[in-house]
Amino acid sequence: MDEVDSAILRELQTDARITNRDLAARVGIAPSTCLERVRVLRNRGVLKGFHAEVDLKALNRSVEALVAVRVRPLSRAEVAEFERTLIALPEVLTVYTTSGVDDFVVHVAVRDMEHMHTFVVDRLGGRREVVGYRSSMIYLSTKTPAITELH
Repeated sequence: MDEVDSAILRELQTDARITNRDLAARVGIAPSTCLERVRVLRNRGVLKGFHAEVDLKALNRSVEALVAVRVRPLSRAEVAEFERTLIALPEVLTVYTTSGVDDFVVHVAVRDMEHMHTFVVDRLGGRREVVGYRSSMIYLSTKTPAITELH
C-alpha cells in the first residue's frame, strides 16, 4: 500500500461506481495504471467487493438497535449455529461475534418499536441458548468517509 493505493481506496469508498478513467484522473495516474492497481487490490483481498448503500427508512426499517446477546453453552458448534440463525433473520443487518461479557452484538433494523420488542423478546429471548440480552437503540449513525491503511 502506498499513497496512490490509499487515494484509490478513498475514492472508491466515496463512489464505487466511478469510471476507471475518472478514478485515474482523481488520483493522478494513467487509466491503465489505475486499472492494474485496482486489480491488484482485489487480488490481495484489500477490495472485497462493491456495494450499494440502502436507505433503511425508504424500506420502512427506520428503527435500529444494537442488541448484545449472551448464549450458553459456549461451544464452537453452538456459536456457529446461533450465528447462522441470526444471519438468516430479515431484521438482522450485521452480526458481530465478540469477546467480554457479551458473545454477540447484533445490528437490527425494523419498522417500529413494537416490531423491535417482538424481535428482542420472541425471536432472541425465546431461544433456548440465549441466557441474556440487552438492547441499545440507535438515534443517529455517522459513517467514516473512508478507511485506508493506518499511518
